[in-house]
Amino acid sequence: MSYLSPLLNRHGAVQAGGLDAGVAAHYGDPNREQRLLAGYLGKPGSAVVDLSHRGVVTVSGPDRLSWLNTLSSQDLTRLAPHVGTELLLLTIQGRIEFDARVVDDGETTWLIVETDEAEPLAKWLTSMKFMLRVEVADVSADWAVVGSVTEVDGWGERLVWVDPWPNVGAGGYSYAAAPESSHPGLERPWREYLVPSAELEEAIGARPLAGAWAAEALRIAAWRPRRGAETDEKTIPHELDLLRTAVHLSKGCYKGQETIARVHNLGRPPRRLVFLQLDGSLHTLPAAGSEVSFEDRVVGTVTSVAQHFEMGPIALAVIKRSVDPEAVLTVDDDGEKYPANQELIVATDAGQVVGRATGFLRAPR
Repeated sequence: MSYLSPLLNRHGAVQAGGLDAGVAAHYGDPNREQRLLAGYLGKPGSAVVDLSHRGVVTVSGPDRLSWLNTLSSQDLTRLAPHVGTELLLLTIQGRIEFDARVVDDGETTWLIVETDEAEPLAKWLTSMKFMLRVEVADVSADWAVVGSVTEVDGWGERLVWVDPWPNVGAGGYSYAAAPESSHPGLERPWREYLVPSAELEEAIGARPLAGAWAAEALRIAAWRPRRGAETDEKTIPHELDLLRTAVHLSKGCYKGQETIARVHNLGRPPRRLVFLQLDGSLHTLPAAGSEVSFEDRVVGTVTSVAQHFEMGPIALAVIKRSVDPEAVLTVDDDGEKYPANQELIVATDAGQVVGRATGFLRAPR
């Protein structure tokens, strides 16, 4: 049976679809909910988002961090308790298979993933245990995730993943075209709390709720890629600027590392993530999956769309790297056309860092 959050019983709740099926898209007033979540109405952090459909996998045992370190793109050997990070599990060709939010409580490592990814992730990790002292469990039925833009009053003792985005982590690298000081992700200090499922309704209590639409609008505005939205079967981390938070360029070997190093040092990613400001005169939004064109030539795909409370209709898209960054693009949703202005996320000349001066930002080891 598909998951349905108990919070869908709240007044005005309208269930979401797609990646957020099972929780509320909104509770009757999407625009107000977004303002509440962003801290424009009331105290920042007063509103929370039900993300209880997310998958949760735990890895326990004394070898857990060193073992996950050997499998993933992230250096976890020095991960301190309660510090949030992100890891990728890649194919041998460097394509993204899993993207997990990571926090360790000193005894257990918690991996938060998209709804349908917990079971396959747990099975794959279990198959890789060999003789190591680790135990893997899919605990999605027992634990719920709740999102917020800042600390939630009274939840100081709860385990929380603090999104490292957009800060460039140790061993990471920024492919952004804009200065780091102006990165819009700095305006979204995102947190995801782990709450026992049986306590979810009581823990939320009378706190204002914002729906998944509100959370998605803030995510898109922060240029934050999401597994299952911005990714497809060909996605490599460079295309989404994920080297900043999810890849350590100086760690030991892992599956897919050769592609990570080759594209970063000698090549360029074939596609790039871009932020789109959509023409709002049609008073509708194109669907995710709509084609993006330039001069009647298809150059990419819209991956996420939202109505932002300040900017209006916005989107993320993955397009060909060679597209003129000054070009006005067209989003085509089954014949309905939306002019779209680009804002660069991944620079058009990202990559090929060996042997040339670069303005891209690399974090210290």
